[in-house]
Parts: sequence; C-alpha cells; structure tokens
Amino acid sequence: MTVDDTTSGAGDESRPEPSVHPTPHHAVDHTAEPTHDPLAIRLEQLILGADRRYTPFQAARTAGVSMDLASRFWRAMGFADIGQARALTEADVLALRRLAGLVEAGLLSEPMAIQVARSTGQTTARLAEWQIDSFLEGLTEPPEPGMTRTEVTYPLVELLLPELQEFLVYVWRRQLAAATGRVVQAADDEEMVDRRLAVGFADLVGFTRLTRRLEEEELGELVEAFETTAADLVAAHGGRLIKTLGDEVLYCADDAGTAAEIALRLIEVMSRDETMPALRVGIAFGTVTTRMGDVFGTTVNLASRLTSIAPKNAVLVDGAFAEELTRTGDAPASEAQAAEQAAAAERERREGLEPTALPTYRYGLQPMWQRPVRGLGVVEPWLLARRGTS
Repeated sequence: MTVDDTTSGAGDESRPEPSVHPTPHHAVDHTAEPTHDPLAIRLEQLILGADRRYTPFQAARTAGVSMDLASRFWRAMGFADIGQARALTEADVLALRRLAGLVEAGLLSEPMAIQVARSTGQTTARLAEWQIDSFLEGLTEPPEPGMTRTEVTYPLVELLLPELQEFLVYVWRRQLAAATGRVVQAADDEEMVDRRLAVGFADLVGFTRLTRRLEEEELGELVEAFETTAADLVAAHGGRLIKTLGDEVLYCADDAGTAAEIALRLIEVMSRDETMPALRVGIAFGTVTTRMGDVFGTTVNLASRLTSIAPKNAVLVDGAFAEELTRTGDAPASEAQAAEQAAAAERERREGLEPTALPTYRYGLQPMWQRPVRGLGVVEPWLLARRGTS
C-alpha cells in the first residue's frame, strides 16, 4: 500500500501536480499554509515533531492514497485546502496510511472512515481552541517586565505538550471504555443505534436580554460557569453531556431516575447562585438515534419543546417519562395513590398490626394542562419535583 519515499521530494517538483480545489464545508478552518513568522514555524515543528516536507499531492502519493480520498480525509478533519504548498509532514502521511489501511483491511467502510476523521477533527478542534484561548493565553503573559511573549511561549509549550498529550490519551481511553460498555450491554443490534433514553435540555431564562446588558467578559464568565456546573452535575450523577450551546445544555441518561435527579440538582444548584438567571428543564423518554456522539429524533425534539414551555426553575417531563418513573418505583402513579398507601399503613399501625412497608418515592409528578406543541401535536406535560415539594 505504501510508496517508497524516493517517489517524493525534490524530483517531484518538475512533475505537474493536480490542484486541490476548495469546497464549502463547516469544519474549523485550520490552515497549514507556510508562514514567515520564525516563532510560528518553530512552534509548529515542536508540536508536530517534524518539518514541512510534502505538498498534498506528494503526501497522498507517498501514503498510497488517491488525491481525491486524501482531500476528503483532510476536509473531514477540518483542515483548509492549501493548494500545492509544501506544508505537510511525515505525520500527515502516516495518518493517511492509517485511515486508508483501515478501509483496505475491511475494518471500516470509506464513509465510516470519513466519519471517524470528521468526529475526531471536530472534537479536537474545539479542545485545541479552548486550550489556547483559556489556558495558554493566560499562562503566556510575560512573568517579568521586559520579557516578550515569544520568549515565554516556546519553553512553556515544550513543557506542557507531553503532559497534555498523555492526559488526552488517558481521558479518551476512559471514555472509549465507558461507551463500549454501554454498547455491549444493549439488548440487540438495533438498540446500539436506536436506543431508549431519557433526554434533557436545560436552558437559561432570558439569556438574550442578558447579552444586551452584560459586558462580553461578564457574559463569557457566566456561560462558562453554567456549562462547567452543568457538566459536573451531569457526570457526577451518571448522565452523559451531549453538547453545550451557550445558554443551553443537552444531556441524556439510560434511566428516567438518573435524568430526573440531574434536572432537579441543576435547578437547586443554579438557584443558589445569585449571578445566574433562572433555569428551566424539559425531559422526554423514548427512542433516540445516536450519531457521532449526538442524539436525534422525536424524543429529542419533544424535550426541547418542553423546555421552551417550562416555568422558571421548574422541570417539565412528557408522559412516557412519567410512566417510566412510575414503573421503576421512583414516583407514585398519583398523589392520591400515595396518600391511600400512607393511610392504609397508618390504619394497620393503629390496629396493632405490622404496617405494610411504604414505597420510597423519590419524586412527585403533577399533571399539567394538555397543550399543542409545534410539530408534535398535543402533549400532556407533567411537573416534576422532589417528594414533598410538589
């Protein structure tokens, strides 16, 4: 599959090379175009561990991959087209060989390999941007008067790079193990893609008005505090954070009880912070399609709609979610039923009998007025609360 390195290099410059025509895409724009900034070049060599050596055509040919497939891989990873600039390294060639090798061995189809490239590129692009904007930006402030950022950045990156790399691989392996465990526990092959999950949206109320009132720095701090708190609570209570959208977070859980606990914890924690706006949460339970770490389907849409009509600092759930809480014994079918059970136990106690053990309900459900929900027909939401607070 590979081509001997002697097929690339100086001898290729006289050979006509096909140009790579840019196509519209929505990936993060990571250009690899040559720069004349000496520090930028040194940093790139440090991070990539190699010098620029190949044009895109040379890299594709050295990897034994067609130019068309190489271009699709690069664009999927989020890298901009660079024409035929000599900007690629041995690492780029190796990455092409690996992806193409997975396809050639039959381990991945070509569309799946493209998806692997895209999901990896999008995830790591956001991570890299965050690390530069929020981490390195602050650390590279000159520690002493007279020192330039240039004098600080290179040694700092040199020290951080191996540690961050090892930590990234560790977290990825941990996440991969957790995701694999969920898949192998699925009841059948269809459940691996279309699964029954609880899906929750948490939304800051009045965020648009806040954007007009707060300074950019204050708004950024508020959003970061909200996302950090939400991510910590979702993880701590056994849910999975799907994505954050500034004033909104989307999470899911394998069971209704976990999703309910996360929602109520979010309300309780956020309401104690005077700097935070009110929060509202909507949860639905049902079949969900998972793709590239995201979730889709009617259940997700319903959860989003419930969030938009939820009262401030309250949680609305759909009928299927309410039924699931009742089925698992986390909530009574009705408050009347719970009252009857308590009254029966009290009568037994008065008669000197061993009272029947009362179910331990964690949550209460209050039916709300039926209402039409755009695109989903008429739904009957339920107000979720902790027992004794509904």
